[in-house]
Amino acid sequence: MDGTIFVGGGGEGYGTPQSLLLKYANRHGLIAGATGTGKTVTLQILAEGFSAAGVPVFIADVKGDLAGLAMAGSAGGKLHEAFVKRSQTIGLDLQYRAFPAVFWDLFGEQGHPIRATVAEMGPLLLSRLLDLSEPQEGVLNVAFRLADDEALPLLDLKDLQALLAFIAENADQISGRYGLVSSTSVGAIQRRLLVLENEGAAQMFGEPALDLADLMRCDAAGAGMVNILAADKLMQSPRLYATFLLWLLSELFENLPEVGDPDKPKLVFFFDEAHLLFADAPKVLVSKVEQVARLIRSKGVGVYFITQNPADVPEVILGQLGNRVQHALRAFTAKDQKDLAKAAETYRPNPRFAIDEAIRDVGTGEAVTSFLEAKGIPGMAERTLVRPPSSHLGPIPAEARAEVMAASGMGAKYDRTIDRDSAWERLRARAAQSSDAAAEEDARAGGDEDREFSRARRWDGGRSTPPADEPPARKTTTSRRTDSVGDVLVKSFARQLGTKGGQAVVRGILGTFFGKR
Repeated sequence: MDGTIFVGGGGEGYGTPQSLLLKYANRHGLIAGATGTGKTVTLQILAEGFSAAGVPVFIADVKGDLAGLAMAGSAGGKLHEAFVKRSQTIGLDLQYRAFPAVFWDLFGEQGHPIRATVAEMGPLLLSRLLDLSEPQEGVLNVAFRLADDEALPLLDLKDLQALLAFIAENADQISGRYGLVSSTSVGAIQRRLLVLENEGAAQMFGEPALDLADLMRCDAAGAGMVNILAADKLMQSPRLYATFLLWLLSELFENLPEVGDPDKPKLVFFFDEAHLLFADAPKVLVSKVEQVARLIRSKGVGVYFITQNPADVPEVILGQLGNRVQHALRAFTAKDQKDLAKAAETYRPNPRFAIDEAIRDVGTGEAVTSFLEAKGIPGMAERTLVRPPSSHLGPIPAEARAEVMAASGMGAKYDRTIDRDSAWERLRARAAQSSDAAAEEDARAGGDEDREFSRARRWDGGRSTPPADEPPARKTTTSRRTDSVGDVLVKSFARQLGTKGGQAVVRGILGTFFGKR
């Protein structure tokens, strides 16, 4: 049926066929269930349905299985036999096909590099990524404000590191203008950035930054592009994974225009391992996610959270998720039983079966589903056999991945890093100018001091002032930062010669030399 995505059907003991209405697909959704119950396949068949309907998709592939969307499934073997049998049961005419895909990777290894600038990430998300304390977050906010005021673009990590070093060196002046800046907090942030850099996250920051329009394309046949983020390595840094995806959601929210309730979404975003987004998250961050989930649907974006337990998602956000696919939840402990009962309470009851029992008993590839119906009313919960995918199930060979990347057209735009003039270069240039100015000042001061010594040597032991025809030596307090301690002491002594106290010292020393008191 046009305007729908067929999710699954029934057989003996099951309910009516279940479909997701594209008109309400931007009302968000949830795919939940224990490990091994079929969440990944459900995600895959939904991505296929959106792509076939001309809706671009963004997916984080945490296990490498979803790369199979770029290849057609194949006949033959036991898996094919199982797919055919289920298709016959639910009344599906299974046709194998591939879907247009683009591979992305923050580390640039299994896909095109995907980057954000430090300025785009912002102090809130960066503080979350670095796990900063409140005082440290305050210092980071000062850094971003200073960068704006001083026209210092923050593009990559070295820009931020250079700015923090500048703040540490000028903490007194900056504290007077923006509030207390502690060198201890600056040092803590610098150490966290070093850890982030050691994890390889430095590649995430820089240019060319991701153009959101490149995620929202269709191919020549009108099928939506399936954007697949390689996240198997990224998952080794869970905070980086969650922060990056939240940044992407925030960018979509802030940059896309209002479209109201379109006939189909402009983009569908799948957030796998969603519990990582909320683990130990501060209230301000949860509020940010709530705001995005509540308002981004009017931008034509649907967000689907994939997690093991609905309890992983805060209730205030769970209430925004209108389309549900609940795979099996196992109830081995008292807490598991409470979570199961709580999950069942979120569904519209069905008089034919107990929802909590169905959630506990459904097998792999089965689910309790509820999709929004006309006027956005939650559909009655149904036990559903999820349809088999049309694309390849599982990882694909490296050669096939390389072919997809070569054909995407994104390599020419993103594969090469651009390092343009930014905070690091500008602060370095300022430091060089300051050093040159200091050198010139020291050179002038050195000339004055040489003349002072010459005059002192010509002095008569009984004279207390230099000759009237020679101007007094100019006093200076500027020194280069590269001077050694000895150089600084010598220059300090030489500069004292222009003062009255210094002249008295010289008279005493030279009087000794000339045998006069």
